[in-house]
Amino acid sequence: MNVILLDNVENLGGIGDLVTVKAGYGRNFLLPQGKAALATRANMAEIEARRAELEKAAAADLAAAKARAKLVDGMTLVIPANAGPEGKLFGSVGPIDVEQAFEKLNMEVARAEVRMADGPIHDVGEHKVGLHFHTAVDVEITVQVVAED
Repeated sequence: MNVILLDNVENLGGIGDLVTVKAGYGRNFLLPQGKAALATRANMAEIEARRAELEKAAAADLAAAKARAKLVDGMTLVIPANAGPEGKLFGSVGPIDVEQAFEKLNMEVARAEVRMADGPIHDVGEHKVGLHFHTAVDVEITVQVVAED
C-alpha cells in the first residue's frame, strides 16, 4: 500500500514522503491516526499545497516536546514500593507507576512515553528510565525506588 506521510513517523519517514507499507499498518494505524493519506494524485497535490502548514505543525510539536524534555532532564523521581528486608520488591515498578508518580508532581507523562529497556524494576535503588516525547526527543531520568514504611 502506498501512502504519503502527513507527519514524521519513526523508522518510516518525514512529512510528504511517499512510502510503501503493509496494508494492515496503513489501514489500522497510519490512516486512522491522521499520520498518512492514500497516495492518489489528488492527495499528492493537496499535500504539496499544505506542506508548509504540516511542517509548521510538526515544528510546533517538536518544540513542545523539547520544552517537556528540558523540564524533566536529569530529574530523580522517588517511587515508594512495598519491599522485603533484602531489597526485593513485592511486585514491580512499571510504566504505570512512573506515570502516577509524575501525576503526583502535576506533570503530564503518558504511559506510552515511558521506556524501560530492562523491563519493570524489581529491586530497591536507583534505575535509569527513558522518556520518549517525540521521534527526535528522548530524555533519561533516574527513578529511585525506596521501601515503604
